[in-house]
Amino acid sequence: MSLSVQQLCASYGPRTVLQHGISLQAQAGQVLGIVGPNGSGKSTLVKAVAGQIPSTGTILFKGSAQRPTSIGYMPQDLLAPAALTVLEVVLLGRMQQLRLKVQPDDLQAVRQILQRLGIEALAGRDVRELSGGQRQMVFLAQALVAQPTVLLLDEPISALDICHQLEVLEVVLDMTRQQGLSTLVVLHDLNAAARFCDQVALLQDGRLLACGAPAQVLTEAHVAQAFGVATEALRCSDGSGVLVPLRAIRKLI
Repeated sequence: MSLSVQQLCASYGPRTVLQHGISLQAQAGQVLGIVGPNGSGKSTLVKAVAGQIPSTGTILFKGSAQRPTSIGYMPQDLLAPAALTVLEVVLLGRMQQLRLKVQPDDLQAVRQILQRLGIEALAGRDVRELSGGQRQMVFLAQALVAQPTVLLLDEPISALDICHQLEVLEVVLDMTRQQGLSTLVVLHDLNAAARFCDQVALLQDGRLLACGAPAQVLTEAHVAQAFGVATEALRCSDGSGVLVPLRAIRKLI
């Protein structure tokens, strides 16, 4: 399912965060990375698309303004529900499919996604006892088990070690391809965005600074303008590009 955002603006009460009309598209089977400095509006954008906050403008799902029920949304702030096991938390992602009681196919779907993320051993654990990284994996599983057509992930790897970061982004990219999802993922790691995203949207001060292929967006000039950081672009042995931060060029106030 394709996702189109046109002239999107969003506010928290009197404070307008996205004030310049964000327009972008996420095609089915592709990952659109959302990057930008703190306070640029990344989480606000994803919340607006998820229907979590009021917004103006147009959000179209496969050409329709009707919001699909099959949206997988993983917020940045993960509050552990009281006295639930990992299996039960992930099972909540099947709310749209659940009937009067849990069916065998629901449990099978949960077990499969836990296994795919390598956290099946946590199934019986109380989610409140998990580390921040483990909890992040659990809520990612909850978003994926919903079998969404649109997947919205807000900083899904922020608490993970480097190995789990790569594994999670590989799973997200594979499932996006295999199931034809439209995936929006907020990332702070620009090199991860360059490697795993088909398109990248760079936000600055509530506006869209650039959007396109990673090589066109994640340039030394754009990073200097948006983040106030001087970088050097290098090429890896596999042909992929990386940005190495050199120094801050913007002074703290």
